[in-house]
Amino acid sequence: MSLNSFVLLLARVLLGAIFVVAGFGKLGDVQGFAGYMASGGVPAFLAWPVVLAEIIGGLLLIVGWQTRFAALGLAAFCVASAVLYHYVPGDQMQMNMFLKNLAMAGGYLALFVQGAGALSLDARMAGGRTAHA
Repeated sequence: MSLNSFVLLLARVLLGAIFVVAGFGKLGDVQGFAGYMASGGVPAFLAWPVVLAEIIGGLLLIVGWQTRFAALGLAAFCVASAVLYHYVPGDQMQMNMFLKNLAMAGGYLALFVQGAGALSLDARMAGGRTAHA
């Protein structure tokens, strides 16, 4: 295995873990999260689908299955949440969160372009062949 394979695995785990942890954290108060979503103009009934998307999307990245699809979806999620909830130019903390979400989107886009690498279910299901191992 190449160093690139291990680095891609580490990137997937780090980028996936933040969504898995955040999604499971929201399970304790989905109603509260629904209210927060509504404050940004997103219908509250989408709280459960968002929580599930966070958990499932993060897990897909971690195991490296449907990685490009999951990475693209999580990139879009990061940009949308940055714009809807964190773009507050007068609040430095919110602007830091805004930039953090955009930086994360960049990482997800890199995985979208690169793929999961050799240490992934995507590679295993392709018989060990990856475009960018």
